[in-house]
This record gives sequence, C-alpha cells and structure tokens, in this order.
Amino acid sequence: MEVRNKLLQAALRVFEECGSRGATTRRIAAEAGVNEITLFRHFGNKAALLNEAISSSGVLRPAAPLPREPRNPRAELLAWARAQHAGIRHNAALIRTSMGEMEGNPEMLRCSAENPRRANTELQAYLERLQGAGLMRAGVDTYAATAMLTGSLFADAMGRDMIPERYPYPEAEAPGKYVELFLRAIGADPDPAPPAAGTAPD
Repeated sequence: MEVRNKLLQAALRVFEECGSRGATTRRIAAEAGVNEITLFRHFGNKAALLNEAISSSGVLRPAAPLPREPRNPRAELLAWARAQHAGIRHNAALIRTSMGEMEGNPEMLRCSAENPRRANTELQAYLERLQGAGLMRAGVDTYAATAMLTGSLFADAMGRDMIPERYPYPEAEAPGKYVELFLRAIGADPDPAPPAAGTAPD
C-alpha cells in the first residue's frame, strides 16, 4: 500500500507540473522512487494511475460535515465552507491543470468533477433539511442557492492569486463573508446584525 500511495502522490506532483502529456510513466516512477514495472503492476497504465490519483485527491471530506439534523445553520455552514475553501486552495494547481486537460481528455472531467459534485449534493441535501425544519425561507430554489455558495467559494479560492485586488479581505475571513450573505439570501439568519446607527431598518 505504501508503494501505491507513493505512486499516486508522485503522479499528482508530475501531472500538476507537466499535464498528462508530460506525465510519462518513466517520470512518475522516478518521482516515486520505483521502476516502471512496479507502476504497471499496480495500475496497469498511465491513464488509470492519473484518474485514480486525481479522484483520490478530490476526496476532501470536511472536518465538520453538514449534520443530518440541522440546529445552527450559521455555525454548521461556516465550518463546512471553511473546509471546502481550504481544500480548493490546497488543490488549486491540480484543479487548473485538470481544467486545461478537459477538452482533450474527457475522462479527466469525470475524475475532476467528483468532489464538486459531492460538495454540491451534500450542500443541497442540507438546505432541503433546513427547509424541512423551518430554519430557512420556504420556496428558496435549493439548486440555485447551492450554486451560489459553492460558486463563491470556488471563485475566491481560485481567483485570489490571479486577481488579488478583487479579494481585499484576508483569505481566512472569506468563507465567513460568503456564508453571512448566503444566510440572508436564503432567509436562514436567526440573528442578523443590528442596523448601523442612524439608519432605518428595512
């Protein structure tokens, strides 16, 4: 199992740097400190190795997964959003390379999309549970709401290095800002901040 994990990690590093064309089996094996025969014995071919490496890297289970029985939407969503944002930031180079490979390698799309699909499914199911428990406004489109929060987290995590002027607030504060706006949008903010002095409430 140790050799297999070394090959998976080596494949990710080489793929991030060189893409699938440059990630030859010889180069991956050398990066892992094994010979090519060992690579083929464990994975059969390069495509299988890269697909498994990318799929396994995307299993970013949040440290605080969304609960089956929601009680505190703010705390629960904030913990989840922080974990998702950190995971995307950690894998930003891999995500960029994978996106660049999608047109010429459709199989890469399936592997790369596993974690975003899982995150969207988890969040949407949680929002439906919130609605069922009366903890958010009825009638909110949970598909659109899910896309809004996950899209904000992804855009921040991927765009922060490219256009830093669009993200003037610290990285650590970003998930909280998006969650606060999201809670208000879906009507799940149990204790909104009081209006600033001298302003009338809506």
